[in-house]
Amino acid sequence: MTSNVPNRKSIKTIGSQLPPQQRQPGRPEMPPELMFDEEQAAWSPPPIVTLEDTGLTKLAIAELVIKSLYFRGDMTGYQFQEVLRLPFAGVLDGILEFLKRGKEVEVVGTAGIGEIAFRYQISNKGMERALEALQKTQYASVAPVPLEKYLESVYAQTNDKRSIREDDMRKVMKNLIVSKDMLDILGPAANSGTSIFLYGPPGNGKTTLSEAIGRVILGNDMWIPYAIDVDGQVIQMYDSVNHELSEDQAPVKHKVGQVGDARWIRIKRPIIIVGGELTMSSLDLVYDPINKFYQAPFQVKANGGMFLIDDFGRQQVKPIDLLNRWIVPLEKKYDFLTLANGRKIEMPFRVMIIFSTNMDPKDLVDDAFLRRIKYKILVGNPTDKQYRDLFELMCRITKVPFDENGFQYLLKNWYDKFARDLRFVHPRDILSQMKDIASYMEVAPEMANTQLIDRAAASYFVEL
Repeated sequence: MTSNVPNRKSIKTIGSQLPPQQRQPGRPEMPPELMFDEEQAAWSPPPIVTLEDTGLTKLAIAELVIKSLYFRGDMTGYQFQEVLRLPFAGVLDGILEFLKRGKEVEVVGTAGIGEIAFRYQISNKGMERALEALQKTQYASVAPVPLEKYLESVYAQTNDKRSIREDDMRKVMKNLIVSKDMLDILGPAANSGTSIFLYGPPGNGKTTLSEAIGRVILGNDMWIPYAIDVDGQVIQMYDSVNHELSEDQAPVKHKVGQVGDARWIRIKRPIIIVGGELTMSSLDLVYDPINKFYQAPFQVKANGGMFLIDDFGRQQVKPIDLLNRWIVPLEKKYDFLTLANGRKIEMPFRVMIIFSTNMDPKDLVDDAFLRRIKYKILVGNPTDKQYRDLFELMCRITKVPFDENGFQYLLKNWYDKFARDLRFVHPRDILSQMKDIASYMEVAPEMANTQLIDRAAASYFVEL
């Protein structure tokens, strides 16, 4: 994908509650040869042996236990361990004994051998404590990790020294029609690890390019907590919609009999894409006034990965306001978020952020602001050769036999005749519609069939 538009002075141009999630369709794969090395894979959740290792107070864990009983009825030690992701021995056994002595829980039976199999039930006194705890927050799932531990994990799992080479770019672009000029611009942009502004006509693969950039800059899988504790306030971090689980969910082994803290989950480096639905409020902590805990904003969920703002300029907020939001995070690599009580907390901003738009940048922001974005890349229309190469590639992928006469017919009657621009997305879409029509007509999908071409193009293109 390269552009026919010549380079401008300051503008680079190219030619073109917490269930595990199922794999997201179409999410780009990371080639094994591009995985980060052991320097970045060094961090993993430490073991929990004692209550102090959790970073939480006895009262905080006791409230999680009592709320779990309130919502779920009677529970065994095994079930507490599964719900809260805390070890029974050394942590939950002491908490349950504490609550028993306070007559807030009682043992009502057993489901096996040993104290971990005892079945616990909440008492009337425990009900009172549970209702008091629920006034603060109704969160009663995986125990949160302290904010400080989360910050340590982000910095330990972020590689700012990643060096992208031309071979790396070729590997992730191998199924795309990509010119060397494009690679020579995208490679340094990916190396920057900060901000990119992609603009140009619709249908030329800006989102596809962004995902390819994401593939090359992202590394091995990373660990995130299910939730974070900030002085008793809970921020839910893991998002089954935006986070994709790693294929390896085996516990991290430490010393004999010790495994890594189960409050952390291993995910693929996040690639989070938002569009016109993005609002300013969604970039701060989202407080649920009913359940009384927070959802982390998109850019925090994207830490360690990539955050793509697609259709930039079509959000409900002014583009200048949206860009203003990123001045400090882009320059300082940290962000400030606001709790409902007005307290501000500092969060790392270790994210590659990409803005993508089909609007003229000068209609969105001024030159002074564009200078804050490191790389401005025009994704233009394909050349004649690129369009043909892409059409042949898509014919192979869709199993529609390529026909030279049919291809020339398409160009003459549906492009030249209407002075229509070529777009990178057209071959895929036109061939897809030809197959749909052929299936309806009970004929073979062939480019030699000009009737199929006409019907597909007529239903695809809009004549104004």
